[in-house]
Amino acid sequence: MSGASTARRLAAEALGTAFLLAAIVGSGIMAERLAGGNQAIALLANTFATGAALIVLIAIFAPISGAHFNPAVTLYFAMRRDVRVDLAVFYVAAQLLGSVAGVFAAHAMFAAPILEVSDRLRDGPSQALSEFITTFGLIATIAGALRYRPSLISWLVGLYIASAYWFTASTSFANPAVTIARSLTRSFAGIAPQSVPAFVAAQLLATVVAFVTLTWLFRSESPRRAN
Repeated sequence: MSGASTARRLAAEALGTAFLLAAIVGSGIMAERLAGGNQAIALLANTFATGAALIVLIAIFAPISGAHFNPAVTLYFAMRRDVRVDLAVFYVAAQLLGSVAGVFAAHAMFAAPILEVSDRLRDGPSQALSEFITTFGLIATIAGALRYRPSLISWLVGLYIASAYWFTASTSFANPAVTIARSLTRSFAGIAPQSVPAFVAAQLLATVVAFVTLTWLFRSESPRRAN
């Protein structure tokens, strides 16, 4: 962890998560208005804005807080004992508050009602499986980047999420705070509240499975003794 104070770390997590949600929801609103009903074009625009925002936000906030912006990522680092449990709880609170603020800011920028509730259902086993796979992949990207390519982590995470928008049926939420906040928008990026629990459960389960798997996969090898 950085030498930044707890207040600065929490501010970075809240601000970074707010900008991430503003990018996701704001680009979703813009894409929906300009795509003329073409959902493929709308999703492509949403993908580009989200991936680009992640690259920038991770690059500028990682030196302060680690740039988690995601309770699943914070849980992973807490299980690794890189983040104290008490600080992890504060991180998650900051992420949740920031995510909701980001949605509200996006609505305000586009003159939409500030508080909305989504009616976009994302239900079924395929959606939950998609969230499990995309979250596992996100944790693997972070763990692998930290192990082998730390200077590229912002690019690798941004590119992974952009690709997962297209290879998963759920369009890659991979983030409990993002999932909860996106239930508060009726835009293209929304998710109905009744669809949220399955998404969050799949994301958290994937994080635990990823921690166990990746701890083994990326462990340092002991040097072999010469015969």
